[in-house]
Amino acid sequence: MNRMKAITSSLRYLKSSSLATRVLATRNQVSHFSSSSFSLPLLNRSKDLLCFHNNHQKHYFSSKPNMILERVFTNDWSEELEKELEACRESLTHETVVYVLKRLDKNPIKVFTFFNWVSEKEWFMASSSVYSLVLRVLASNKEMKEFWIVLRAMKEKGFYLDEETYLTISTGLKRENLKSDIVALSHFYKGMLEQNAMQNVVKKVVGIISGSDWDDKVENELEKVKIQLSDNFVIRVMKELRDSPLKAYKFFHWVGKQSGYQQNTVTYNAVARVLPRMESIEEFWSIIEEMKSVGHELDLNTYIKISRKLQKNKMMEDAVKLYEHMMDSSYKPSVLDCIMLLKSISASDKPNLDLVFRVAKKFESSGYTLSKAVYDGIHRSLTSAGKFDEAEKIVETMKNDGYEPDSITYSQLIFGLCKTGRFEEALKVIDDMKANNIWVDIKTWTILIQGYCDAGKLDDALFSLYKMIETKDADAELLEVLVEGFLKQKRIDGAYKLLLEISTKCRTCPRQATFKKLIDSLLGVRKFEEALDLLRLMKSKQYPPYHEPFVSHISKFGTMEDAAEFLRVLSLKNYPSHTVYLQIFESLFQEGRLSEAKDLLYKCPHHIRKHSKISELFGSSKSQTAETQATDSQIAAT
Repeated sequence: MNRMKAITSSLRYLKSSSLATRVLATRNQVSHFSSSSFSLPLLNRSKDLLCFHNNHQKHYFSSKPNMILERVFTNDWSEELEKELEACRESLTHETVVYVLKRLDKNPIKVFTFFNWVSEKEWFMASSSVYSLVLRVLASNKEMKEFWIVLRAMKEKGFYLDEETYLTISTGLKRENLKSDIVALSHFYKGMLEQNAMQNVVKKVVGIISGSDWDDKVENELEKVKIQLSDNFVIRVMKELRDSPLKAYKFFHWVGKQSGYQQNTVTYNAVARVLPRMESIEEFWSIIEEMKSVGHELDLNTYIKISRKLQKNKMMEDAVKLYEHMMDSSYKPSVLDCIMLLKSISASDKPNLDLVFRVAKKFESSGYTLSKAVYDGIHRSLTSAGKFDEAEKIVETMKNDGYEPDSITYSQLIFGLCKTGRFEEALKVIDDMKANNIWVDIKTWTILIQGYCDAGKLDDALFSLYKMIETKDADAELLEVLVEGFLKQKRIDGAYKLLLEISTKCRTCPRQATFKKLIDSLLGVRKFEEALDLLRLMKSKQYPPYHEPFVSHISKFGTMEDAAEFLRVLSLKNYPSHTVYLQIFESLFQEGRLSEAKDLLYKCPHHIRKHSKISELFGSSKSQTAETQATDSQIAAT
């Protein structure tokens, strides 16, 4: 009997039979993982299917795309490999090529070599989306020589670099400080936009569609535009209409009715990416059914993007339904995709356990073995839902399958116990971990302390903190949890003292966001000196100075001595830019504190006093003052 069938058949009526949510019948009080007589039959594992190793999971495949992937992945590039790939050219569809490229995204040279070969074949239908995928892989792995080769080839073949891909790659290059490539890419992108006549037509079409609801008038206006329909053009319009999914859907079907043009897998995938939103989810599923009826499939890259969007929008039922759909296709999502989906389901306040077991069942029935990470995903939802008896049974099943509980397993139990207010049992789990020689890492302590903070039990949170730092230092994440806990209880002084103590004693560098939240809170209760202390500490940690809230505070409540002290702190190691000075002066002017602003100006460095914008600001204030005085004199004379 299949293991997931055994699990799900043992899980019955969690809340009511109508929910079809499965839980284990045996219920015991759980505060730690104990031995259990519960057991399940072993999985029926096929020995005949192709075995493919990925980290610690075993996968079994028999479909053509996976065989192609394995050939490219396991073999050096050679004429022999090219002949093998050429022999299965009918299987090298656009979707299959995307699948192979996406699965090879950690091996950029293989991505480049494979794509360089397949893109030159007359029988392969390239697209801007597949070029964009390759460019992202190469740029993210800093293979810039190959990146530029592909980008130039993309332009030569009439494809374009879309704004989303450009911004994503540019951000990555900035993060890696690849300055010359950043400049070159910006120049390339701007030049491409200037040279591309199609972009003007795209803008015109989008303008017509966006201007009103879709009707005959819109269609008539579109027919007047001289559109040379192509996959490239349709993709561009879809991207521009991404915030108007229903209009994108209408345009897609309008295009399909035009003489001489036929939709294909590239354009179907393009419209599918636009539609997975609450207001257009019915249209999304109709496109999926339409694709199936005409023999097209979602490519793996499209699936990943859509799934992430559904998960982000909390549309978990649709995310699971799409996962099941893809697992029945030739382009199965990876183990990591399954794990991320389970994690998203568990993140809700009340995890839908029916969805959890649907994912796990489909995962296993598609040829995968249940890994430790997948078991963790199931266990996470059970503990978050407060189903501790069932969670223990899942752990026993996991142990029978050869996976021992670790700090992740115990941390999930602690999270669930804290969520339901069972703090004594959560502490008992810590003791059990120590008794079983399982390392209680800082993440586990953070989850416990987070639970206390969420419940407003700050004294217990501090007790756990001091108990923890007997053996290990606090990190930035834990410090942020504690500071936020104090701020929620309006204990701002306590948060301030705690941050100083932990950052000093544990040599912990607080996160920039933690500094900002605490500075805002301190200034909110007019604790200027304390906020300034944190600004000094920020500067010493090499963070960019957080000056904005100080400017507003000083102009409304501060003295010029406060302003001078603030500027001295900003001037440590180097002077702040003239913009900061300008903001202070402008803010003082807005509060009507002109004379004090002038006093402050005299204390500023020479280069600030003589800066053109600051001189202009004070010059305009003199003119306004003179005009006001003249008006007052005229009024007095009359």
